Amino acid sequence: MRPTQFFLQPVFLALTGAVMISFSAIFVKLAEVSPTASGFYRVFFGFLFLLAATLLRGELRRVPLRQTGLIVFCGITFALDLFFWHRSILYIGPGLATIISNFQVFILTVIGFLFFAEKILPRFLLAVPLAFTGLLLIIGGNWGAMTADYKTGIYFGLLTALCYSAFLLGLRAVQGNGRQTIFSTLMLISFCTALFLGGGMIASGDSFAIPDRTSLLALLALGLCSQSVGWVMIAGAIHRVRASLIGLILLLQPALSFIWDVLIFDRPTDLLNWTGVLLTLSAIYLGSTGKATRS
Repeated sequence: MRPTQFFLQPVFLALTGAVMISFSAIFVKLAEVSPTASGFYRVFFGFLFLLAATLLRGELRRVPLRQTGLIVFCGITFALDLFFWHRSILYIGPGLATIISNFQVFILTVIGFLFFAEKILPRFLLAVPLAFTGLLLIIGGNWGAMTADYKTGIYFGLLTALCYSAFLLGLRAVQGNGRQTIFSTLMLISFCTALFLGGGMIASGDSFAIPDRTSLLALLALGLCSQSVGWVMIAGAIHRVRASLIGLILLLQPALSFIWDVLIFDRPTDLLNWTGVLLTLSAIYLGSTGKATRS
């Protein structure tokens, strides 16, 4: 196999995309701007990168009316996702905020069961209590001793998972149409998300100012690695890798985010906390593979 062929293999692309996206919360923390501003610049810079890629590939085309509605829905839900997630990062740190946001696998499985006649496997029933047990170990288990901000951060993380679930359902509907490429789809969603977040900043009097070079580089990396290249790599590989393997690969994102949080920001973490991380990640994997696929 030629080196260029190896780097284009679906598993390699998915792994690379997951590693790149694992830095998302770290870039948000390093940017040192308001949570909404970091969300805005993520999708705004991502939109510019994706627009350039779409134009270079000659894939810019008219969007049908029905698909426009789905793209706007994706923009709203992703804007809410970033709104809650970036605040969760501020209150409880990048690692834990990212792990909780991945609880979307449980929400999507329940939605699939209730509305799409998808069967739930026994492993999913094991995964739910396992996930919350792991979460309690990560946060220390003493809910009453936690500050109001820390509790709010956990609530925001759960709201992130809910909004991300809605976003993924909308994205699946857009991609199911088949008229737009992944570059153009993500470009349009990024543009809509930027409009909603930017409008929210104007309404609340939030500042668009980028304080220094470090902040600018962090926001550019957020737009390039998280909003464009990482997304495209995973989206291009996800349907070419078996479900069980892609589930493991995608676990890299929350796992590495927690590790980066410990290494870069010196998050205090003892053996009990690490046990909780392993339990929660195992539960997320069980949850992601806890529904039967249609034959």
